[in-house]
Amino acid sequence: MKKITFIGAGNMAQSLIAGLFKDETSLTICVADPVDSQLERVRKHWPNVVTHCDNLQAIEKTDVIILAVKPQLMQQVCEPLQNTVQQMQPLIISIAAGITEANLSQWLGGNLGVPVVRCMPNTPALVQAGITGLYANELVAENQRNLAESILRAVGSTLWFETEEKLNAVTAVSGSGPAYFFLVMEAMQATAEKLGLSANDAQLLVSQTAFGAAKLALESTDNAAELRHKVTSKGGTTEVAIHELIQGGLMELFDTALHAAAKRSEELNN
Repeated sequence: MKKITFIGAGNMAQSLIAGLFKDETSLTICVADPVDSQLERVRKHWPNVVTHCDNLQAIEKTDVIILAVKPQLMQQVCEPLQNTVQQMQPLIISIAAGITEANLSQWLGGNLGVPVVRCMPNTPALVQAGITGLYANELVAENQRNLAESILRAVGSTLWFETEEKLNAVTAVSGSGPAYFFLVMEAMQATAEKLGLSANDAQLLVSQTAFGAAKLALESTDNAAELRHKVTSKGGTTEVAIHELIQGGLMELFDTALHAAAKRSEELNN
């Protein structure tokens, strides 16, 4: 029976816990957080989870430590764990953006190093519909890699990357990506209301259309461009709308936006 310890009991940690209990009941799950109200939420939903206010107590005899704290708190959380982590050599999984594997290894053991998997999940993980980019350092064993993947699959799909730098692109595309789609949905809903629809009707139409389009893209063998062409009849309403979007520079705007996000992710890593 594997023991998984979460340090931090925020939304992402709770989403992972929910997914793990849905998929796997043979785990021992422990959560540490200095805020008792957060722990109370965990206890209320998952009575079998062991909770602690003390991180060192929480990580005793653990197989996996999932660091689910804010990036600016990571160093002060990691450094007191150094001796225990070096003795036990558990798998370290970090879901904090902008904290490199090198930083985590230094804070948790200096030159000795630890097995670290960096993850870049996105917010749809909160409803078990996310996608997570993963990178493992050279100290991560194959069974630990498989374990990390199974944990993150509890909240959606996973993709491995062989270089840590690729996580900057992952951040730009999928980490920040939900906000891009929300912005498009926001614009469509606003215009739908100008066209005479009620706010509730506009929201439902746009949300269900976005969901259906994403589901179709996932289940089809066609790429996005091919799917777009299939629903764009010559001389029809879709064609004139797509023409306006492309002529307005939509493709170039997305290219500029994602490059800016990737650059910012790289800056945060430094």
